[in-house]
Amino acid sequence: MAKGDLLIIGGNEDKSEKKIILSRFSALCKNRQGPIGILTTASGYPEEVGSEYYQLFQTLHGTKPLLFHLDSREKAEDPELPEQLSSLSGLFMTGGDQLRLTSILGGTSFYKHLFREWQDGLIIGGTSAGAAVMSRLMIISSKLFEKEDVSILELGSGFGFLEDVIIDQHFSQRDRFSRLMRAIALNPQIIGIGIDENTAIWVHNDGKQFEVIGEYNVSIFDGKTSTYVDIAENKGNMTISDIRFHTLGAGAVFDLYKRELIIT
Repeated sequence: MAKGDLLIIGGNEDKSEKKIILSRFSALCKNRQGPIGILTTASGYPEEVGSEYYQLFQTLHGTKPLLFHLDSREKAEDPELPEQLSSLSGLFMTGGDQLRLTSILGGTSFYKHLFREWQDGLIIGGTSAGAAVMSRLMIISSKLFEKEDVSILELGSGFGFLEDVIIDQHFSQRDRFSRLMRAIALNPQIIGIGIDENTAIWVHNDGKQFEVIGEYNVSIFDGKTSTYVDIAENKGNMTISDIRFHTLGAGAVFDLYKRELIIT
């Protein structure tokens, strides 16, 4: 069986009106049997966040979701989790702090079985922090200390559902152009994907391509063709030449292997 589709959301998706993105996730999950699982590990308010998504997916999907409030590595080793994961049609990761997701779940029984189920077709969605963690390499945080003119970009290991890609969320709304550009300058072999709020990419065809869904845009940075990169150590300034850049709106399809827009 092919790997499961991924629905990667830039955060702040519509939950009250048309619910286009969440409806798409629910529709993808309906192609498989079982309820939707909701993972709240990233959130500092798991009960409140979990309850909101529980009600949404119960209405959209028509089955009662299964909540995973895993806030410790001990809970992530619960021997009942593998069977629960195997019963799901999809798993949705809420927003919060992506470092909580990796530090609590990385290397645990839950993560290992989640990855295995995804390889067997489990649909996985994530918003905000749940989006950032999708790639092998992820952005943890970035800080610019103006008095010292020092810029620090902190990178770490994500869940690895996507290779050779790095995701940034709340992209236009939080003005994250420079930090994603810096991440690509430091790792020119990968593709940087900046996803706006209430916007998502639907990764399908066994991870070979994605389609843009939602209200705003997705920005693509490809450093593979760059001819010059100069990043001052621990400084805010950088010089980069020949980065390929794409801006994609709803309905656009991008080939992750060929690194180009698919024109139909």
